[in-house]
Order: sequence, then structure tokens, then C-alpha cells
Amino acid sequence: MTNPAPPLAVCVGESMITLLPEQAGPLEAAELFRRGMGGAESNTACALASLGVPTAWVSRVGADGFGRLLLTEIAAHGVDVSGVEVDPHRPTGLYVKEIGAGTGSVHDLGTGRSKLHYYRSASAASALAPAALELPAVAALLATARLVHLSGITAALGQASGGDSGRRLVQAVLDRRRPGQLVSFDMNWRPALWRRLQGSAAVDPVAVLAGLADQADVVFIGSDEAEILFGTADPQRLRALLPGPRVLVVKNAEHGACAFEGDAAVTEPALRVEVLEPIGAGDAFAAGYLAGLLRGHDQRRRLRLGHVCAASTLMVAHDHAAPPSPAELDRLLECTPREWSGLRAGAGVIAAAAPTDDSAVTAEAAS
Repeated sequence: MTNPAPPLAVCVGESMITLLPEQAGPLEAAELFRRGMGGAESNTACALASLGVPTAWVSRVGADGFGRLLLTEIAAHGVDVSGVEVDPHRPTGLYVKEIGAGTGSVHDLGTGRSKLHYYRSASAASALAPAALELPAVAALLATARLVHLSGITAALGQASGGDSGRRLVQAVLDRRRPGQLVSFDMNWRPALWRRLQGSAAVDPVAVLAGLADQADVVFIGSDEAEILFGTADPQRLRALLPGPRVLVVKNAEHGACAFEGDAAVTEPALRVEVLEPIGAGDAFAAGYLAGLLRGHDQRRRLRLGHVCAASTLMVAHDHAAPPSPAELDRLLECTPREWSGLRAGAGVIAAAAPTDDSAVTAEAAS
């Protein structure tokens, strides 16, 4: 259903159908798949809505069954999909997951390894462009939003076919923001989307992403992708490289997350999580942090809300998970530092660990 409240947040970007094999092994051996959906911005939109933030998603889907499924499923999470354009000519994109099984086959990825195969280069979402902002429904959504959320994935869409419509769309959102409206940007480095331009003298993907991020108000970057893009994961050095955003959040797989507001930095450790599936956790972290920002939380509570939302997603096999109840969230956000460090997340529950509990593994909730 469509959320009746005008959206406080609008997430702009791609979503795809996911096909997940029921059994591990080389893709050609998989006979049964279960369908799902995935996309950084739609994941964040669903997570924001689950936290009670009126949210809309702006994108494009094909005039096909997969497109109808995306619209139905995302709307069922409480997200306004009135700004999604249906393309009568291009299909809805999809990706297929392959899971290693350790069979010894030359084509087996190996136990514990997985790979995503994307089929999106000619999809409806790959044609996202600044013209989307002119659609009456989209213009109406943006007119009320306090926050617009984007990612580096959108900036890369269309590159494979030689265009730069996605980058121009991100730039247009940055250029057209109203006074007081925030734009958040999750770096979301996806080298496969930029591979065509690697080594190109005309376009430097790192420079493009850094330039867009430095114009945003809130930026999220993982330490792993920061190391690849900028040659450093040190939060202070990254802040020096990206001085423009009002807020810079650096997510560190070992230590938690560090948020800069101006030059002041706050670091909050990640929860210890029994991880079932990591996909979608970074999007959930962004949603939690942004929900906290919109509600006026201080920096530590924003980071904690991000960690809690990400931990909830890490404990499920899908890209989305319901957060704890509002009362439980309040309890978690009010923990003392000692109480927070003693929390463990597993089997869908976040609670203080028993003294003998050493089964949980450390997992950065925002990776």
C-alpha cells in the first residue's frame, strides 16, 4: 500500500529481482531458485519505512511480471512507489546468486564463497536520467522530502552502454536540492559497473565518485572500498580527502563505525552478530543512521541505530529484516557503553550475552 503521509525521505535508484539457488554448487547444476528483490536504494527505502519514516522510492522498472513484483513487494513494505516509471520497452533487471559447495568441480566457487551474476545492462533502471526528476509524481515527492538518498551505483548505471545518464541524475539531485533539504550518498563501489571506464583517460571513476560525494550532505563509505578507491581506510585521512559533506560516516569491518560532523568524530563499536547473510546490511545501516538523523538523535544514537538495523538484516537470509520494536530500540540506544559492548545478536534477537557465550562472531554491522 502507499504510505498516506508525504515522504520525509526519497530514495532514488535501481532495484532488481534476485534469483537465489536452493542448493549450493555450480550455477549449471542448480535446478530450483527462489525469487527475491534487491537494490541498494530500495533496500534503504524499505528499512526507513520499517522504522516509521515516511519514504518514497524513485526508479524505473520494465512493463513485465518482474517489474510488477518489485512494485508490489516494495509497496508492501510501506514505501510510496508513485514515482516509479514503467518502461514499455526495457526489461526489469535481475541478478542470480551462485553459492560454492566444495565439490571439487573446476567451476565450483568453493565452500563458503558466493558470487552474484548481474543481468542489468539494458534494463529499465539503466536508463535512469535527469528527466526522471521532471515527472509530476517525482517532482511532488521531492518537493516535500527532507532527505534524498543516492548511491554510487546510480552514478554508474548506463556506463556499460557508453552513457552517463546515471551520473547526471545524481548531479541533478545535488544541484536542485532545496534549502534545508539533505542529500545522502552511499559510495557503494561496484567495480563491474565501472569496468568499461577503468584506465580511460576521459573518465576516472574514482574522481567521479569523490566529486559527487564531496557535494553531498551525508556520505557513507566502507573501509574496504575506501582502501580500494583512495588507498587508505584511515578515517582522519578520508575526512581530509572528503571535506565537503556535513557528515562523513566511515564503516570499519573490525572496529565499528566512525562519524565525522565537521571535524568532531564519534566512534561506536559494532554489535557481535551471528551472521546468516551479509547482503543488505550496509543499506540497513544507512537507513538506521538516516532515521536517527531525521529524528534529531545525537551522533552516538545514530550510529547505534545503524548498527542495530544492520545486525537485524545480518541475521536473516533476505535483504530486509524488521527492526526491533520501538520500545526495544529505545532500550538498546540507551545502553551504557559497557552494556552495549556486551550485546550479542543471533537467531533474530539482540540481547546481553550469557557469561559463557563465545559462539558469536564479530561482524561489522555496516559492512
